[in-house]
Amino acid sequence: MRVLLPDLPEFRALNDSGEVLGADLAFYRSGEVPAGDADGAVLWMVDGETRARLLRTPGLQWALTLTAGIDHVRAALPQGVALYNASRLHDRAVAVHVVAGMLAAERGLGAFRDAQRRGEWTSPPTPAASGLRTLDGLKVVIWGFGSIGRIARDLLTPFGAQVEGVRSGTSDAERTRLLAEADWVVLLLPSTPQTRGLVNAEVLAGFKAGARLSNQGRGDLVVTADLIAALRSGHLGGAVLDVTDPEPLPAGHPLWEAPNLLVTPHVASTTTDLVARGTALTRDFLLDLAQGREPGGRVEEGRAY
Repeated sequence: MRVLLPDLPEFRALNDSGEVLGADLAFYRSGEVPAGDADGAVLWMVDGETRARLLRTPGLQWALTLTAGIDHVRAALPQGVALYNASRLHDRAVAVHVVAGMLAAERGLGAFRDAQRRGEWTSPPTPAASGLRTLDGLKVVIWGFGSIGRIARDLLTPFGAQVEGVRSGTSDAERTRLLAEADWVVLLLPSTPQTRGLVNAEVLAGFKAGARLSNQGRGDLVVTADLIAALRSGHLGGAVLDVTDPEPLPAGHPLWEAPNLLVTPHVASTTTDLVARGTALTRDFLLDLAQGREPGGRVEEGRAY
């Protein structure tokens, strides 16, 4: 079994250790793809053109993308090639990022950091004027209630938040009701033709005044101009975005100046040990294949996550 892997020290160590017996491991980097046939390719940390070249490798039977989303892979996937993803590699980190962003927003950490940089002590005159809250009693609606959403619920519950999920089977009427009652709406949806632009001016107008939005799914779930308008009007009390449309967010874009907004650069799943964990997942995946077991993460036809 010949497998193409990212050219990173952690992955090369699999070759040196001999943990994956019987596998011929070859290594690629952006712009450089090993010649010849391969049974499988592990896709990660590479530009789109190189990823497309990897997927055109002769003899390819499967591809493992070490990402949760697959929208960047699906379009170039040859017919008959099995696709696996690694959502389990990222679930907990993304859920932690969701909770961290909510806590930072409710405790005003962004505004206080701005004041610190200005050298200003901005103590609110009264508790009522502070706008500071805990999560106790707040209603959180997680739109896209899969494994990340369930972990986020478990993390939020000890803070006293009341969490409900919106799933694909949730009726339009029930979804509208939940969104209208939410103090926080968390987006954990993939980018599909059905979800792009899903959160637009009409949907945002259905939020109760002062509600906040957290998007850790994909940037194009939200109509950016409508989000900016809702923040500027004050109808939306704030937002936390780890993903944006466009992305990367260019200098001078109006989102940078939108009020009550916290932006992180698509790092929700990033941890210091991410590459080590990705290597371990790959090792276990290859061992499953070598021993005739079906690895986890097989993407069903028609799914986007």
